[in-house]
This record gives sequence, C-alpha cells and structure tokens, in this order.
Amino acid sequence: MVSRRRFVALLVVPSIVCLSVLAAAGLPARLTDKEFWRLVVDGSEPDGFFRSDNLLSNELGFQYVVPELSRITRPGQVYLGVGPEQNFTYIVGTKPSMVFIVDVRRGNLRLQLMYKALFELSADRAEFVSRLFGRKRPSGLGASSSVSEIFAAVSAMPSSDGLFEENRRAIDNLLVRKHGFALSKSDLDGIGYVYGAFHKYGPAIQYASTSSFGGSLQPDYADLMTATDRAGVARSYLATEENFQFLKNLENRNLVVPLVGNFAGPTAIRAVGKYVKEKNAIVSAFYLSNVEQYLRQDGIWEHFCANAATLPLDGTSTFIRSVRRSGGGAPGFGLASELGNMQRDVQSCRL
Repeated sequence: MVSRRRFVALLVVPSIVCLSVLAAAGLPARLTDKEFWRLVVDGSEPDGFFRSDNLLSNELGFQYVVPELSRITRPGQVYLGVGPEQNFTYIVGTKPSMVFIVDVRRGNLRLQLMYKALFELSADRAEFVSRLFGRKRPSGLGASSSVSEIFAAVSAMPSSDGLFEENRRAIDNLLVRKHGFALSKSDLDGIGYVYGAFHKYGPAIQYASTSSFGGSLQPDYADLMTATDRAGVARSYLATEENFQFLKNLENRNLVVPLVGNFAGPTAIRAVGKYVKEKNAIVSAFYLSNVEQYLRQDGIWEHFCANAATLPLDGTSTFIRSVRRSGGGAPGFGLASELGNMQRDVQSCRL
C-alpha cells in the first residue's frame, strides 16, 4: 500500500520536474507585476494601424503543422508570435518557458490582457469558456469533457448582461488592483470593447464580426477550437484540460508578455532579442501569420528580417507562416500554415 505522504510526493514530483525543465534555460520562473509591466512599457512602440480588429483567427487549418512543430522545436525556450488566440495553440504545442506576443495594434495588447485576466480568474476550461462569452457555466462539465461538449453546452446557455458586467469588473480589478498595471482609461475602455464583442457574438464570433473584411464564411470560435490536425487529433489550447492548465500556469506567473510593435519597427523585436540573449535562451518558434505579405507591400520586409536576425536562434528555431493557397490544401479562408527554419531565412539579413 502506498502511504499518503508518498502518494502526495508522487503527485507533486512530476510537476516540480516539469517546471525545472521549463526553467532550465535561465529564464525567470515568474515575473513580478512590476517586471512584467516594465517589459511591456520598455518593449513597446506607438500604437499602429491594421485594417481590422483581428479579435480571432480565420485560419481553420492552423493545427496541421503542430505535430511537426512539436517535433522540431526545443521546449523550455521563448515563443514569439503575433495576433490573437492561435498563439495559444502553438504555445501548448511548443511548451516554452516564456512568451512574447508582438502586434502593431495596441488593441491586441488589450485583447491579450483580457485573456490574461480570464485565465487567472478561471479554474478550468468550462469556467474559462463561460466567462469568455459572458454566460453561466453549464452543469455537468469537467476535466474529461471534450472541447466540443464544452462549446455545445456554453452555446446553449443564454447570454447574460449581468454576468458580462460582473466579469468585466473582475477583469479590470484583477489587472489594475491586483497587478497594479498602469492602464489608461483608453486601455480599460478598449478591453471593455473587446470583451463586449465576445459577449455580443458568443461562440459564433468570427474574424469579420466587428469588421467588413472576409465575409461570413469564416470559421467561428467554436470551429477553431474544435478543429484538428490532419490525423484528426485535437490540438487547440482548449482541446484538453492539460493544454489549458499549461497556459494558465504561464499567465499566472506573468510569463505571457504582450507588446505593441511593428515587425519592421525599431524597438519591439530587438527588445525581445536583447532580453532573451541576456537570459541565455533562444527563440524556439515565431508565429508570423501573414504579416510578411503586408511588410513586402509596404517595402519594409528587409527591416523586419534585420530585426529577426538579432534574435538568439539555433538550428531548431522555426517560423510559422500563414500563406495564401487555393484548392483543398487551405481550409477556411484560403490560408495554410507552413514552417520555415529561422536561421536559414534570416542569415542574409544580419546588420
């Protein structure tokens, strides 16, 4: 018979081992609130422009590359990305110790802070999804519930303005009172706008819900979370309780840091590179979406490439790109995911 003390030890040791492996690169085990906010402030550039709110992905096949991404990249390093929730699925697929999410719009920083608060406030996936859309948690959901069951149950619950307001206050209080982040009224209003969109449209929210780009045929949030890889394996950040808890743990320790910055700008990417070098770590993965398309249109792709060349890399560091394709290879909005070797792709851009 296993003693109670030994039984507890058997439960605790794997977690300790996991955390020690993830922190082995010299990266912090956690950031204080002041350290987190200082990274946000010092690493950010002025607010920029994009043509849409980009509150969620429109890339239905984004999980197709996750098995290969997990095989190639080194866990316990630094993940870099752009945009909204698709980062979370790539994060659980690469198991970094620290995350930076860089986006040209301050609106994305506000979106990421909303997510941070909801991760911290929610004990499990069912509570998180219910809070995200301002709906009462359905009964009967637990750790073993599938992501399809969770979204079906939450979608069936009526929208609640009272819960929305309660959750909005909880988000603001957590960010401002608990963490002490110096958010302006515009920031808090922006977080309220983002959260209001999720409440208004519920799990049926789409990329185009708050903009005129893309039309109504894009995947909604439920579609994105219940999608799979090519083998039919669900890999979204809400596919399993383990995935969710990995992200929640990073958010609880202030290790998902949102920055405002143009990929070709002077500050954000280079600030990440400097910080990661100081910690003797590497950038294991960098999700670009299709930002390079716009950088080339603006004639500034070379500036981005020079910025990326300052990042500490090794032979396993991997770009994740979204590219336009026609035909059956690109489900959803015609975007397909591709992987690229970062060292090779930026070697001619070093300044």
